[in-house]
Amino acid sequence: MWGFLKRPIVVTADINLSLVVLTGMGLLSRLWRLTYPRAVVFDEVYYGQYISFYMKRIFFLDDSGPPFGHMVLALGGYLGGFDGHFLWNRIGAEYSSNVPVWSLRLLPALAGALSVPMAYQIVLELHFSHCAAMGAALLMLIENALITQSRLMLLESVLIFFNLLAVLSYLKFFNCQKHSPFSLSWWFWLTLTGVACSCAVGIKYMGMFTYMLMLAVAAVHAWHLIGDQTLSNVCVFCHLLARAVALLVIPVVLYLLFFYVHLILLFRSGPHDQIMSSAFQASLEGGLARITQGQPLEVAFGSQVTLRNVFGKPVPCWLHSHQDTYPMIYENGRGSSHQQQVTCYPFKDVNNWWIVKDPGRHQLVVSSPPRPVRHGDMVQLVHGMTTRSLNTHDVAAPLSPHSQEVSCYIDYNISMPAQNLWRLEIVNRGSDTDVWKTILSEVRFVHVNTSAVLKLSGAHLPDWGYRQLEIVGEKLSRGYHESMVWNVEEHRYGASQEQRERERELQSPAQVDVSRNLSFMARFLELQWRMLALRSDDSEHKYSSSPLEWVTLDTNIAYWLHPRTSAQIHLLGNIVIWISGSLALAIYALLSSWYLLRRRRNIHDLPQDAWLRWVLAGALCAGGWAVNYLPFFLMEKTLFLYHYLPALTFQILLLPVVLQHISDHLCRSQLQRSVFSALVVAWYSSACHVSHMLRPLTYGDKSLSPHELKALRWKDSWDILIRKH
Repeated sequence: MWGFLKRPIVVTADINLSLVVLTGMGLLSRLWRLTYPRAVVFDEVYYGQYISFYMKRIFFLDDSGPPFGHMVLALGGYLGGFDGHFLWNRIGAEYSSNVPVWSLRLLPALAGALSVPMAYQIVLELHFSHCAAMGAALLMLIENALITQSRLMLLESVLIFFNLLAVLSYLKFFNCQKHSPFSLSWWFWLTLTGVACSCAVGIKYMGMFTYMLMLAVAAVHAWHLIGDQTLSNVCVFCHLLARAVALLVIPVVLYLLFFYVHLILLFRSGPHDQIMSSAFQASLEGGLARITQGQPLEVAFGSQVTLRNVFGKPVPCWLHSHQDTYPMIYENGRGSSHQQQVTCYPFKDVNNWWIVKDPGRHQLVVSSPPRPVRHGDMVQLVHGMTTRSLNTHDVAAPLSPHSQEVSCYIDYNISMPAQNLWRLEIVNRGSDTDVWKTILSEVRFVHVNTSAVLKLSGAHLPDWGYRQLEIVGEKLSRGYHESMVWNVEEHRYGASQEQRERERELQSPAQVDVSRNLSFMARFLELQWRMLALRSDDSEHKYSSSPLEWVTLDTNIAYWLHPRTSAQIHLLGNIVIWISGSLALAIYALLSSWYLLRRRRNIHDLPQDAWLRWVLAGALCAGGWAVNYLPFFLMEKTLFLYHYLPALTFQILLLPVVLQHISDHLCRSQLQRSVFSALVVAWYSSACHVSHMLRPLTYGDKSLSPHELKALRWKDSWDILIRKH
């Protein structure tokens, strides 16, 4: 029984020393002096604010992408004990002693370092040689732009890592498919493909490009699988089901999980709340939740309410009025009703309060028991501070002459007759008997006499209107828009009939408590929609560039400048690698077209296995470049050189593939192969030389003379390289 103790226990393992060395070199290049410079570098000022929000559990909204990338950066801050108390106010600001710079930059650096051995493994999984795989990894290792981007608290290196992980996982799964389908490793790599794709999308929306590429490649392979007559119908169904679960269901579930964790962490109110709906704001701790605590749920006749426009553009605002009247004659000569102004005001104010009056009763208080307002009921909206009724009539609005003016009725004998009956329509009602609810109900007010809808036009009134936003009556025939929709944000039951008592009541807290917690899906859908609809400032930036400038590297970004010396960091790529990558793409396209034409004539230049390997490499590498680059030509946003880096990594993977193909299939003799190999070695040497030459701009650890700074543009760098040789 104990005989096994008589012999030593031996464990053997295959260790790829090349992979170990590449990993070590990647870590060294990315982690060396990671805390330098100890100052805010370029977009660190942007991401650092969100990390601080995570540390303080304050809600924020960022339109650049889903929250997973921000959570990765925040994890680094959490591991380093960052408390979030640093003012990210300008690029170049020195980090205080309590900011764990190494920890904040660690995860992007690790992602960049691990991309090096991953490139090696991808080329091997494509069944190209060890030399080609080493070539791809070395190019990833020495590319200056990738080094710079991964050594800072930025997200591109993390995005590239998950892009490459998705490709590598799928290739390993695809190779397992040939000899061990439904094995443990088969399931692992297939599932990891879906997880990596979801993480890529969760970091930046750009990750969707690689995800769609992987779905397309998987769909083609699944189509071939369906045609395999050696597989039974049940087996084919199981294959398709496994792919659907791993590549569709799991990514969706993970994507939702990212938002779930994001919303769980950020439970406090913050400066970004105002763009969200009242219901969303009320679900956060503090802010509106504190203001609205104790409000009645059902709006009744006699209720005192503030009405927030759901559209929230150009800024969130509330229906507002004040004692000033519209000018009798506008600047363009048109006349007005000269009645009390009605506007939309972007700040909390006592003049935002309105009383929901029953047209059949004179009283402005809530009856006992309260009589709730329902969908379809007629109401009058009485301004709480001036007791004037909301009115609209066939008078052109101040700035929107095709719409009606909205006012509060004052009988100056020169104005139109009072037309102040409004029909309440609950937009998100479940039935036609729904009750108007605080925060939850989204409503429209349709004018009874003219069928005009109360709407925010979004135009800023002149100085006589205090630059507040114009409110108009829009005809229903012009269609539906969110700017016509309102919701009750603050609400209390009115109890005082006298004007002075009512004014005091409008500023006193309510007493009835009610819970209005939104479900996760409701919060997720609103947050996702706001992120997609939110438009950031698209003004030209000093270092913005066009996609055409990226390919030729005719642009760079100055990331950081030492305040006392001329040491600086620039995002500047290795021109040898960038130009060679573009040439490799062109060569691949030309060769593939030539092979396809000849195969159409039934001339097969390549063996079938070599042809399939060539096509798969092109689909993943050339296709990866195309899907991560070409969509930028259609985008109307400010673009920077770093947007090209995901596409560049696929170029780098394709480059040694094309070189090996030329050596194996186009060089006919041993002499030609020897000459070509020598040229490749010389080319690699020149790439290494340029990388070393640009090292001071990559790490920023060396003062530069004015003459050396002229080499920032690639053309100048190339001239210097030629002169040195």
